[in-house]
Amino acid sequence: MYAVAAMKHYKQVSVHSSLMDASPHRLIQMLMEGALEKIAEAKGNMLNQYIAKKCKDIGTAINIIANLQACLNKEAGGEVAENLDSLYDYMCRRLVIANSCNDETILDEVMSLMVEIKSGWDGITEKVKQ
Repeated sequence: MYAVAAMKHYKQVSVHSSLMDASPHRLIQMLMEGALEKIAEAKGNMLNQYIAKKCKDIGTAINIIANLQACLNKEAGGEVAENLDSLYDYMCRRLVIANSCNDETILDEVMSLMVEIKSGWDGITEKVKQ
């Protein structure tokens, strides 16, 4: 019991430390990673019929994606930001449907979209380094 509590506390401290040291670019990466993690956990909970955990994970993923959407600067980002806004909205709506229908294929679809967005975002760092 104490070991589990200690591990949770350690993880919270570790995440807090990572947040304090992260660049804005890295913070977005972390949000994307968090969304992917929650969608994967939701899928596992869906398959194991842990309904409450599945709902919580999907809700957290929706909140993360909504935060990514809120961070978009449509004036500076132009068409790319507008497209991301629409895509984030679509992803949130699909997660709601996945939750209500217990459809793991929709979770896979949203995860695939997020992986694609994240890979593009991750590529920004490499381009800047070159």
